Amino acid sequence: MTPRVLVFDVNETLLDVDSLAPQFERIFGDAAVLRTWFSQLVLYSMTLTLASRYIDFFRLGSAVLAMLGDIHGVRISHRQQEELREAMRWMPPHPDVTTGLQRLSDYGFRLVTLTNSPHLANAPTAVHNAGLDRYFERQFTVDAAGVFKPASELYRGVAAELDVAEADCLMVAAHAWDTIGAQSAGMQGALIRRPGHAALVAEGLPQPTLTVRDVNELASQLAN
Repeated sequence: MTPRVLVFDVNETLLDVDSLAPQFERIFGDAAVLRTWFSQLVLYSMTLTLASRYIDFFRLGSAVLAMLGDIHGVRISHRQQEELREAMRWMPPHPDVTTGLQRLSDYGFRLVTLTNSPHLANAPTAVHNAGLDRYFERQFTVDAAGVFKPASELYRGVAAELDVAEADCLMVAAHAWDTIGAQSAGMQGALIRRPGHAALVAEGLPQPTLTVRDVNELASQLAN
């Protein structure tokens, strides 16, 4: 079924998380700690949801940074935590994103975002700071619900807010856990294979409706 609405994840899918690497190089002397931090950030976001707890994604990111500092024997200052939070709000888009979103918009698709990151009061979103907000009808955050993806209520809530059926929505994400969550809630799923990402293939798990290299390839696939 051709979707009417494309629901984009933000972190890693649209915005380049690797842009944060210099922060980790300065703190730990090893930029590769970024990947450990991001994986732990996702792990503990899911942990909080399962445990019926919630703090926003930026605060959780700071806490995970401090935890890794404790593990590595590195003192993390309040200033370093604040600098990381701010850097999370200013990540640049991947090179394919702007042209891909323009093509999808030209094709007539409704475009929205759904992110784990909070929308801070009186401050532009990360999507806005990346110059992408003009492509999106709505920007949804999990912060209002107080749970993190892939909780089913988040995907269903987006469809309800847009007054469309879940089956008319395509969740676009670089993470298999996000597409699995969306498809389990009734949406379709498109996996963008950013470096280090692939589908999780096992009997009983929904497989992506589409698997593509980037947003431009997604536009080409949906145009056919």
